[in-house]
Amino acid sequence: MSSLTYDLTLAGLSVGSAAALTGIGLIVTYRATGVLNFAHGAIAMVCAYVLRQCVVEWGWPLWLGATVTLLVLAPGLGVVLERFVFRPLAVLGGDPAQTLVASIGVFVLLVGGAALLWGQGAREDAPELVPDEPWGQLAVVLVLAAGVAVVVRRTRFGRELRAVVDDRQLAVLGGIDADRVAAAGWAFGSFTAGLTGVLLAPYVRLDPYGLPLLVMEVVAVAVAARMRSLPVAVVVALAVGVAQSQLTRLHPSGWGEPLLQAVGTNLFVVALLIAALVLPGVGTRDALPRTATARVPTPPGAWIVAAVLFLLPLGLAGRDLHTSVQVPALAVILLSLVVVTGRGGQISLGQAAYAGLGALFTALLAAGRFPGLPRLPELAALAVAVVLVAPLGLLTGWPAIGRRGLALALATFAVGVGVSRFVFAQPYATSGLTLGRPAGFDGDRAYYVLELLLLAVALLATHALRRGRTGRALAAMRDHERGAQAAGVRVPSLKLLAFVAGAALAALGGGMLGMGLRAFDAAAYDPVRGLLWFAAVVVLGADSTLGALAAAALLVGLDAGTRGGVAAALIGVLAILVGRFPGGPYEALRTAAERLRLRRTPALTPLGARARALLRPAEPGAARPAPVPTGATATGAAGTAPHDSGSRPSVPPDTPASPAPAAPLLTARRLHARYGGFTALDGVDLDLSPGRITAVVGPNGAGKSTLFHCLAGTLRPARGTVRLAGRDITALPAHARSRLGVARTFQQLAVFPSLTVAENVRVGAEQGRVTDPGAVERTLRMLGLDGPVRALPAAGLPTGTLRRVELARVLAGGPRVLLLDEPAAGLDSAEVAALARVLKALAADGTALLVVEHDLDLVAGLADVVHVMTAGRIVASGPPEHVLDALGTAAGR
Repeated sequence: MSSLTYDLTLAGLSVGSAAALTGIGLIVTYRATGVLNFAHGAIAMVCAYVLRQCVVEWGWPLWLGATVTLLVLAPGLGVVLERFVFRPLAVLGGDPAQTLVASIGVFVLLVGGAALLWGQGAREDAPELVPDEPWGQLAVVLVLAAGVAVVVRRTRFGRELRAVVDDRQLAVLGGIDADRVAAAGWAFGSFTAGLTGVLLAPYVRLDPYGLPLLVMEVVAVAVAARMRSLPVAVVVALAVGVAQSQLTRLHPSGWGEPLLQAVGTNLFVVALLIAALVLPGVGTRDALPRTATARVPTPPGAWIVAAVLFLLPLGLAGRDLHTSVQVPALAVILLSLVVVTGRGGQISLGQAAYAGLGALFTALLAAGRFPGLPRLPELAALAVAVVLVAPLGLLTGWPAIGRRGLALALATFAVGVGVSRFVFAQPYATSGLTLGRPAGFDGDRAYYVLELLLLAVALLATHALRRGRTGRALAAMRDHERGAQAAGVRVPSLKLLAFVAGAALAALGGGMLGMGLRAFDAAAYDPVRGLLWFAAVVVLGADSTLGALAAAALLVGLDAGTRGGVAAALIGVLAILVGRFPGGPYEALRTAAERLRLRRTPALTPLGARARALLRPAEPGAARPAPVPTGATATGAAGTAPHDSGSRPSVPPDTPASPAPAAPLLTARRLHARYGGFTALDGVDLDLSPGRITAVVGPNGAGKSTLFHCLAGTLRPARGTVRLAGRDITALPAHARSRLGVARTFQQLAVFPSLTVAENVRVGAEQGRVTDPGAVERTLRMLGLDGPVRALPAAGLPTGTLRRVELARVLAGGPRVLLLDEPAAGLDSAEVAALARVLKALAADGTALLVVEHDLDLVAGLADVVHVMTAGRIVASGPPEHVLDALGTAAGR
């Protein structure tokens, strides 16, 4: 081995060792708590600053400063975070959405706090804990990895840790102190973060932004290990570190030189992109807090106040106006997050990249340096830049199709870091680049007026994505993605629309910000700022355009009027508290005001009610509700639907017997499905005919749900075919089948809580492409939802009413085939009887129904034919009286 190769390998092992420490800490924390600690890099940065403070500023011995920092501060910080931030979230239900936002909030808080305490400048005198050679660092990594492996596999604590990871609630019931396990995991993870920080600080830029981002770039090693395997994380970290070091010896000429240099210095970023975009994702649950109430319009008074506040800077001058110019531009960028996050329910940590690309493209076009395009005036350059950046939203939109939760967070973060490192940080793209303002708007006041006009355009575009058919579809996708697919919403296309629109708005705001600053400043679009922007929008109301405006004013105003870092610290504190206020402070205040208003609503005495009746007699000719047959409707949990005084469905009490079966409408032939080594379906055949109710029964694990998913389009069988009226629909997704007339309900209610009852039903009609304007009203009337309940948000309604809402949404689309998964779950006997009457009426109207149900009494009185499934096969079929009697006889033996 040559001397150069040997030296580069040693250097790579040193870098890889620090990356391996990060991977070990992230994996241990994730396995103990289920939290991907986005604050890991910030903890490393704080520990590096504290060690420097102790040794350089206070003159402590290095060993004493290291002991206090690594053995007291770092694990203590982890225990504090677990006890006061993440344990309350776990008690409240462990929503991954809230834990993710809280983790980002801790990151932002620590970064802002460090900027307040130590300033934003870089420090070059961090003390060196381990000599600049790899063997000591590598030994530390190997000892830690081996020690963790021994503890996990050989000790009682390790067994408790594995039990908590597998099932926290079951572990608690078994007597395990899950809080102690989680606290130990956080303490160890924070210790490794602190060790990483103090090892890296002497050799990299120590500042509140650079070191946290550098540490988070190596999260790829933990993702590559699927957040489980420590040996894989260590091997990947060392391999990437050595490869990155070896690439520095290559010096190609021509166009490939800057690209290779960028890869050679950012190979961990490349690994992060590959791990986040190619490898199967970790954490697939939903990643965003859900709003629990209907979308309430912002009071006009609030908009008047906002307009006045945004017009006030026109009376300012000098430095104050120069600072104010940044607010409308940042507001447009934050509106892009409202579209992606608030409207579409998709997490995006990479919006800073699109804002930066908007500013960069605007500058290149205005300077005549954009390849293939002539020099353009600044305003035209901004418009063209928006058009060019918008399609790049597919960089994050495409991964979003198959990813949710932590996987999507990592993918969008990786895109943001990749753009920052491979575009913004490269001299060939940004050297000598300036950016002026449009002709006639060079002064701050004139330019501010132009920004207000562009902000108004952005607000109108955002408003358009909230209202109408598209707005309801976006809300449905945000609230319940699978339910939206079943309703016919084209979820993949809608996700792409949200990300493309978000990229366009971010590019517009980024270009405006660049022209306001009169330069392209890569630091203004740093990925850390992207995290800050995301946290600010979420905590001030992700679905509130007014919240985005307030966030922009808050971020610019605090950092301009106080010491840098105040805004980040404040947003971090609010993000940590997001578990208490999932809809943001505005939503919390609105809900509290609504409750207070309801409590203070005066009530008339009986005498007052009689007096009002005398003074305001009923209008002549007013319609009276028609009498409703007993049991004709599903009722609330207590037998009545609260707030619902509208008409009830008029289903005849005695539905005539079903006619002879017609030709099958939906057929399944030789369906096979497997999960790993388990066969869920083994050659299943099924026919659904118009006007007939077919039921499938069987024990848990028999394959009923798998069969249901294959018919609905949420799962593609390994073999076999599904045909609708002779057409092969095996490869069609759920939303396409819904539009062809195959609709479904869910065992776990699939309603959209942020929409009203009427809006829920309208989504079904719109996505089913029903052109009859009266279809929604007839459906609401048929299921007794046309009274006051129609205007109520779905959130908080009783189960019986929600079952009717879900069924109404399905029926509004005019289905030919209706698939019902446990439709009686959560209903009382009166509601079950009413549901049976509605389903019989639907069958009499020619709908083909399939019911998967455990209530055999309901099946016996409802179904025309019953199939019994066991071990993935249909083992018995026939009329319910024969099949169910045979089952009862077999069970009694």
